[in-house]
Amino acid sequence: MTEETALAVSSALESLLVANNHRGMQDVQSTLTPGYLLRAAHLIRRCTGRVYILTGFPVAGTFETDGPAGAMALYQLLEQRGAQPAILSDESITDVLSSNFRCVSLARGTSSEISSAASSLYQRAAPDLVISIERPGTAADGQCYNMAGDNISAACSATEAYLELATCPTIAIGDGGNELGMGNAQTALAALNIKPAISFCDELIVADVSNWAAYALHAFIQWLENAPSYLTVDIHQLLAHLVALGAVDGVSALPTPTEDGFPANAGPHFLEQANTILTRAVAA
Repeated sequence: MTEETALAVSSALESLLVANNHRGMQDVQSTLTPGYLLRAAHLIRRCTGRVYILTGFPVAGTFETDGPAGAMALYQLLEQRGAQPAILSDESITDVLSSNFRCVSLARGTSSEISSAASSLYQRAAPDLVISIERPGTAADGQCYNMAGDNISAACSATEAYLELATCPTIAIGDGGNELGMGNAQTALAALNIKPAISFCDELIVADVSNWAAYALHAFIQWLENAPSYLTVDIHQLLAHLVALGAVDGVSALPTPTEDGFPANAGPHFLEQANTILTRAVAA
């Protein structure tokens, strides 16, 4: 397909990702340069080395399903492509995922201690790509907040250093404005009733649910490479696995295989809509 077609498909998927607009992400999307999903897909396709995937948002004394499921989907995609992914998160998450995924526990402590830990990791095992998906980002006051404005800094470590110290491309995914890397959309976020994150990334992807952006990237990359099927992510399996490990829905705080309060069929329905966009583009 032509780059023009790929860009048109990217734009269609970008709009689909914010179709619900329940947290104002359509307004944020309108300030971003179209084609960010395609540009992020190209970064992933070109990467055959080490990739760090930051994720994990604390809720109700544990962690939410949104973020880790998308991280797992991207991990599987990257590994299939010959890259060497690793999930970076809080110990509560890395402890339960480490039996199936390469994981690195994020440092805790002062900002200088966290920066030192990130620098040490990068010197020891430098990444070729860093991806953040649904990871709390610090606001202007240096604290992390949830969508209700509650300070959650005690439950998670600040991870700005992992973006700031990266000498490789960085991708960030968020759905509310309080996530790592959302500083790219500072002007639009100022109009929302949140305490926005201020960190920057190379490519920002916004969505109604962060996981859905990962699913879209997964399908889009397979479409770009003319794979026989674009729907290879088993959303229910990913979510059920996380719930069995202690995760909860980020909105309801219930241990259900759902994302951000949406019904169980919402993620699969989104992916079916994405598949329709991709298959129609091929037919055209």
